[in-house]
Amino acid sequence: MQMTLESLGQLERRLNVAVPIEQIEGEVQKRLARLAKTAKVAGFRPGKVPMKMIAQQYGPQVRSDVITDTVQTSFNDAVRAQNLRVAGYPKIEPREAATKDQFEFSAVFEVYPEVTLGEFSGIRIERPVASVQPADVDHTLDILRKQRVRYEHVTRPAQAGDRAIVDFTGRIAGVEFAGGQAKDFAIVLGEGRMLPEFDAVLPGMAAGDRKAFSLTFPEDYHGKEVAGKSADFELVVRSVTEPVLPPLDVEFAKAFGIASGSLVELRAEVTTNLSAELARKIATLVKDQVMKALRSIVEVAAPKSLVEQEAQNLASRAAAELKSRGVDPAGIDLSPETLRPQAEERVALGLILNELVRTHQLQARPEQVRELVTEAAQSYEQPEAVVRWHYEQPERLSDFELAAVERNVVDWALQRATIEDRPTTFSALMESPTTGTARQ
Repeated sequence: MQMTLESLGQLERRLNVAVPIEQIEGEVQKRLARLAKTAKVAGFRPGKVPMKMIAQQYGPQVRSDVITDTVQTSFNDAVRAQNLRVAGYPKIEPREAATKDQFEFSAVFEVYPEVTLGEFSGIRIERPVASVQPADVDHTLDILRKQRVRYEHVTRPAQAGDRAIVDFTGRIAGVEFAGGQAKDFAIVLGEGRMLPEFDAVLPGMAAGDRKAFSLTFPEDYHGKEVAGKSADFELVVRSVTEPVLPPLDVEFAKAFGIASGSLVELRAEVTTNLSAELARKIATLVKDQVMKALRSIVEVAAPKSLVEQEAQNLASRAAAELKSRGVDPAGIDLSPETLRPQAEERVALGLILNELVRTHQLQARPEQVRELVTEAAQSYEQPEAVVRWHYEQPERLSDFELAAVERNVVDWALQRATIEDRPTTFSALMESPTTGTARQ
């Protein structure tokens, strides 16, 4: 086998390979001979079919298979001989042979870039510091009460917080349009789930009242067929109900798994859960800063083939997530081109993390993975069964292994970075997506 390697760019390479035809033909004859022992042809017993007939019937397919296998094997051998780290899949291009004695092809592919880790000691990380306060527990209990709200009929006009059951019909230029009609539709006044014009017209209306009003759909309205258009609505209120929250009592505590009905135990349980949620939030914010810092101090070129693959994966995952929420992804731009910048950053960061893990032996340890699996299983009724299920097939542990690696990387980085503790509150922290960025 002969081979030459060309550099087409920073990461792109072309490998030219020539294989003797006699090597291919020899393998074809071997496979045909093996096939002749079992091939079934009408009029002949197995193993007695003339080789000429075997070659005529099976020769083209066997030769195609041999060439495919030769290309793959030759490419793999050449890659090992040149000590190349191939990123993605090669593009195979047949070539016209210089002589009839050779089969030649080219493989165009990318290689992984060399990753040179930068100095992390100059990085500053903001670490939020907060704790769960009684007011946070009170707020959470209020949310839990609202989740169990019931509504009672009232004869007075509707006001903020009430739920109105309505019928409405909308028309554009006098013609009803799809999605513009509803019967026995529930609207909670002031909740903000409807267009502002609905919230504005309902206060003061009582059961049996009718009202006509107009509105203009926003230009960015999700229903593209009506976006930016004006519509006339007729609305009838069928009933008005007011919210009644359950009291904080023994029954309420029991409903949330406190067998004794103790409100003290319920508050303790809520405090524990909020503290765990707070710890996860802080860990996520710190991890995000570490990842941004790593990306900022390491220059790395992301192979285009890996970026394309990641963009496709991002598009598929985004579409699946939208469908799970009942949203049709057809109206949202999820093209790989749109997601390419995000994909490029993810691939580059992945290359940096791989090099960091390899260089500093930050691989996931079995006990770390077990701890993460056990922690996640606690939210199920039978934690032990959930843990066993994850360990039945190794691929089910992949997300936990990645989480353990990320934790090791963050711990490694925090030992070298300058950490600035920033006091904050539980509510401010949970409501804000970010609390600072890493900086040098």
